[in-house]
Amino acid sequence: MKAASQTITEELRRWIVAQAEAGCRPEDIVAAMVKSGWEEETAVEALERTLRERLDAVAAARVALPPAVAVPEPALDGAPALLRVGAREVKVLATLRNPRVVVLGGLLSDEECDALIELARPRLARSETVDNSTGGSEVNAARTSDGMFFARGEGALIGAIEQRIAELVNWPVERGEGLQVLRYRPGAEYLPHHDYFDPAHPGTAAVLRRGGQRVATVVMYLNTPKAGGATTFPEISLEVAPVKGNAVFFSYERPHPLTRTLHGGAPVVEGEKWVATKWMREGVFT
Repeated sequence: MKAASQTITEELRRWIVAQAEAGCRPEDIVAAMVKSGWEEETAVEALERTLRERLDAVAAARVALPPAVAVPEPALDGAPALLRVGAREVKVLATLRNPRVVVLGGLLSDEECDALIELARPRLARSETVDNSTGGSEVNAARTSDGMFFARGEGALIGAIEQRIAELVNWPVERGEGLQVLRYRPGAEYLPHHDYFDPAHPGTAAVLRRGGQRVATVVMYLNTPKAGGATTFPEISLEVAPVKGNAVFFSYERPHPLTRTLHGGAPVVEGEKWVATKWMREGVFT
């Protein structure tokens, strides 16, 4: 591969940062790039430029770092393997401290998953994201799924799931948004993003009036796709497999990239992926 044809992409920059934060030595990162076909001079330039930009960004961010707030948190003192929530036992499959990520097994039963899909199916429409300029919503090319929202407490099933999540993460039901159900067909994905509302965007003030910042997310898998569809955390090289009934919880104590909660939905390779997402706010969501 010729140096002239080699472009230092955003994907490469993310990979370099991830390797550096994982403790890899600079010479080992360069060696890995050379082994994969990069010219050594280009590899060194990419490494130096990327790490310099990263250090500058971190330094600038610390100057105006938003204050940390209280966040939802499962009762994990003593490293339990199971959490009893009402009559249900939820498995603790994996935990991370920084970022705060907890992978949960069996949060929903198969019957609950199937029922959610059937309730949501007739109401699906092209998924939208928050319009950062107005605080409204818009179709975004980064999110290629179909989705819908249930009102909070809409029916017995939704109410039961919301209560279970509230007890699991020790956060009041009224501080949660309505449950969202999404369907991803083959090839559909959600590019890496943060769930908090960026304070720098002009539309954020309008969004925050409905309950403050988002502080945590629970993604529940309603089926198991044949291939693909993992929930990815690219900054920490973590992929959570979408297994029916399981879930991944993560929290972010401030609306800032230093929470390391950048995440996305990898493309579905075969079959469909159905998920239900619950976002939690600082205050009462209206």
